[in-house]
Order: sequence, then structure tokens, then C-alpha cells
Amino acid sequence: MRLLLDTCTLLWLAADGPQLSATARSRCRDPENEVFLSALSAWEIAVKHRLGRLPLPEPPRRYVTTRREWLEVEPLAFDEAAAAHDALLPAHHGDPFDRGLVSQAILNGLTIVTPDAEIARYPAPILW
Repeated sequence: MRLLLDTCTLLWLAADGPQLSATARSRCRDPENEVFLSALSAWEIAVKHRLGRLPLPEPPRRYVTTRREWLEVEPLAFDEAAAAHDALLPAHHGDPFDRGLVSQAILNGLTIVTPDAEIARYPAPILW
């Protein structure tokens, strides 16, 4: 399975948080699955940290890199095709970071690991 982590999913995986579903936890840790983190999530973490809405134990750049590597999650660049695809999506979700993840999932054949019910309204597979 090819999985794309929502930003909250990465944060909960890194903290072994109770918010994470048992299914999401086991699939993300299964070495048979390919797990990806979008550059959009790194950007979202940096923005929320700068605004004081996301306290982190270290600067965002280091936090994202060390947690991603520790969890054996591959980086996924946000490219021109994904950016342009966003314009084709209905406006179900007001968060541009989440719409970008949907575009990446659709274009790359990925399943999004998220509890977000608004993301589930799009034609991308969801796992939770």
C-alpha cells in the first residue's frame, strides 16, 4: 500500500499519540507499505509553529526531518502538476494544504491517512 500522511497523522505518529487509530498506526508502521510525507505538511508545520499554534521541541525544519527519517517516511515534493490539479477539485475543503494533499494522492495513486471527514469527500482513497 502507498500511503500519504496528513499533517496531523505525522504529528500523532511521531508522538505515539492516542488520537491515532489502531488501523492507521499499524499500516503506517508496516514495512510492506510505502509511506510518504508531502512537502506541504512540512510547510504547514512551519507556518503553524511560526504563528504560535504548534509548539515543537525543536525548530520545524529539524523536527520534520528527524521525525520523518525516524519513522522511515519518504519525502514527497509538491510539484506543478499537483498545484494545477487543485483547480479541478470542488471546494469541499477550505484548507489549501489539505486540497494539495488530495491532488497529490490522486495524481500519485496514494491513500491519504487522515481522520478529516472533509478530505473523505474527495475522490481519493482514505485510510483511518
